[in-house]
Amino acid sequence: MTGRQDTRARIVTAAAELLSEGGRGAVTTRAVSQAAGVQPPAIYRQFGDMDGLLDAVAAAGFGDYLARKQAQEPSGDPVADLRSGWDLHVAFGLDNPAFYSLMYGRTHPRGGGEAAAEAWRILVGMVTRVAEAGRLTLDVEGAAAMIHSAAVGVTLTLIDTAPERRDPGLSGRMRDLVVDGVTDAGAARDGGRVGSGDRAAARHAVALGAVLDTAAAPLTPGERMFLRELLDRLARAE
Repeated sequence: MTGRQDTRARIVTAAAELLSEGGRGAVTTRAVSQAAGVQPPAIYRQFGDMDGLLDAVAAAGFGDYLARKQAQEPSGDPVADLRSGWDLHVAFGLDNPAFYSLMYGRTHPRGGGEAAAEAWRILVGMVTRVAEAGRLTLDVEGAAAMIHSAAVGVTLTLIDTAPERRDPGLSGRMRDLVVDGVTDAGAARDGGRVGSGDRAAARHAVALGAVLDTAAAPLTPGERMFLRELLDRLARAE
């Protein structure tokens, strides 16, 4: 590691520790420079401004979260994996509230970079496996966006609630509502009685769309494009 890289790493580590211990308000130029053993101008040379430093800290937080996501092995049930992924996401936020709020609480976060993009790809991959199993009732991107938005909202709500006032069942109830809403799990839980046939065509359309690009079907590019358009329309049908 070069001297510049070492200085940058020490500053990010110092800022991350201050954030964990005292929240966003504890991350000041003076506090970071003292904790990192550098002069204040070094922070601005490395990161431009304090927002740039916070972006780097957020990226480090995403890296930790990403390591947890990558360590999660898929099981034989892709819908159960979605639930496990949700639980991991919420647990990370509650274990690291200051990091999580920095990562997801800002209106236009610039932090995260490739680690954040990879975390999104992991979620899309999990949802794609549900689609390939014929159990997804929405298109992959739409279902992933719903799951991500709901999980972030629940986690921030729990973080903003005093621990003694938190509803311990909130996350699980919201998780099941969302997962049941984008998969066939809700109908299966009700013995197939509630709307069991309403979304059958959509589930099959999503499943075929998930494997269309790799299917060895004798279709021209134009035919594949036309078929994908039809499948997308079926997947979005109410």
